[in-house]
Amino acid sequence: MSSAPVVIHSARLVSGADTVTDAWVRFEGDRVAARGIGDGWRDEVPEGAVEVTDAAGRFLTPGFIDIHCHGAGGASADEGEAAIETMLAVHNAHGTTRTVLSLVTSTVERLAAELTTISRFAERDPRVLGAHLEGPFLDHDFRGAHDPALLRAADAASVDLLLEAAAGALRQITIAPEHDGALDAIGRLTEAGVKVAVGHTGADFETALAAFDAGASILTHAFNGMRGIHHRAPGPVAAAMHADHVTLEVINDGVHVHPDVVRLAFAGAPGRVALVTDAMAAAGSADGTYLLGTLEVVVADGVARLREGGSIAGSTLTQDEALRRAVLDSGIPLDEAVGAVTLTPAAAIGRAADLGRLDTGFAADAVLLDAELRVDAVWGAGTRLA
Repeated sequence: MSSAPVVIHSARLVSGADTVTDAWVRFEGDRVAARGIGDGWRDEVPEGAVEVTDAAGRFLTPGFIDIHCHGAGGASADEGEAAIETMLAVHNAHGTTRTVLSLVTSTVERLAAELTTISRFAERDPRVLGAHLEGPFLDHDFRGAHDPALLRAADAASVDLLLEAAAGALRQITIAPEHDGALDAIGRLTEAGVKVAVGHTGADFETALAAFDAGASILTHAFNGMRGIHHRAPGPVAAAMHADHVTLEVINDGVHVHPDVVRLAFAGAPGRVALVTDAMAAAGSADGTYLLGTLEVVVADGVARLREGGSIAGSTLTQDEALRRAVLDSGIPLDEAVGAVTLTPAAAIGRAADLGRLDTGFAADAVLLDAELRVDAVWGAGTRLA
């Protein structure tokens, strides 16, 4: 891998809810050093001292950001550093350059150990943005693929233990706000800089809205693991649309959410939908039997379900497929769909100042897509990843 500056030119640049034709960007180190149109890039670098890619009219977008991802390539984020390397490589090849590593419900002590591992990994590898705890502070009836024996209330001692173990790397946590201790935990976590998500919850509209008023700012995989929208009982999704600081995660794999409901989400919360994969170990791998935390999962035809009970258990999705489905199946304009895998997730975790755009000073993360929105090349922190 070269440390020389990188220039990508003659691209249709889709960044910041805008599309610019015949565009170029130049990376130096891990940042965007300049951008422009036409042949201006030739004047700014010595000949032969730059790595040049001719986009030939293809789409160039910022690197994809996934704020909810458990695994890939047969590996899961809770299995240690080698497993994290494996899962990142799979998602890198599909355009994801930055990932929040998600952990499923376990004991607080084990989660603390896993958070410590992720924190250390994130310190040396910019591809990891930190950790997402999807549990254990969830509702039993809406638990999905979480071990019911390990669910618990959000007591102060557990919250403090998890914060200490993460050493600043806990980026997001999903909580069912209707349970004892939840609102206090939301306050403590947001004060510590953690983005709190409402999810795996039986909360009604008013309870979800109270959580958002208390500081929660994300809805974990909207429509899944929660009450649906009823015309007299609108539930958490409508509450998230109502609270204009809340980001709605959507798993756009054609299984979790119908394409027309995906379109509804984009219309109901413009600029606030973050496409996520919620990918488990089978992403980029074969059908078969896997573990998600402590629970056995059977993957058939790319759909993951618990062996016991049949609940959907994450996905085998990658962000490039989520983007294609948004555009081709749901009719979302390309710039809006790209925003949902770049700008919006960056903002959701407090990184809008340096991630999610191909502007000067931002991270040198980029994806080159062909006319069918399939990945041709990927750069992360200025280095060619795929």
